[in-house]
Amino acid sequence: MSQSELEVLNEHQCLEYLHSQSLGRIAFRSGADLEIFPVNYASDGAIVIFRTTPGTKLDGSVQGRVAFEIDGWDPEEGIGWSVVVKGVATEVTEASDPFAQALRERAVRPLAPGLRDRWVAVYPAEMTGRRFRVPAGG
Repeated sequence: MSQSELEVLNEHQCLEYLHSQSLGRIAFRSGADLEIFPVNYASDGAIVIFRTTPGTKLDGSVQGRVAFEIDGWDPEEGIGWSVVVKGVATEVTEASDPFAQALRERAVRPLAPGLRDRWVAVYPAEMTGRRFRVPAGG
């Protein structure tokens, strides 16, 4: 990567970043508004799984398309990156199929207070990422 180049990440690179983090943001339409909430998550391949409580996050995210985003910044190297997963969110709290059961076994540790006993999976339709370097002195 050159000093000022914006690099488009391939699927493998996106997955590496997705698997390396545990905090992201879920975005969805809620009525006429857009909502974005931080969530602790785990991933199984490209599927994102998080825990929440009944309310805005759960109600809004499982009613249509969502976007899930993670990003990072390395100040020593001057490298930033971002990965976005777009898809559909589905509550899998009570699903009895083996795949949903396996998703609920992922290590998701919510940092927000309160009981977070509802599981939501984001099934990807598209995953994109980019990485860039800030030029020295810039």
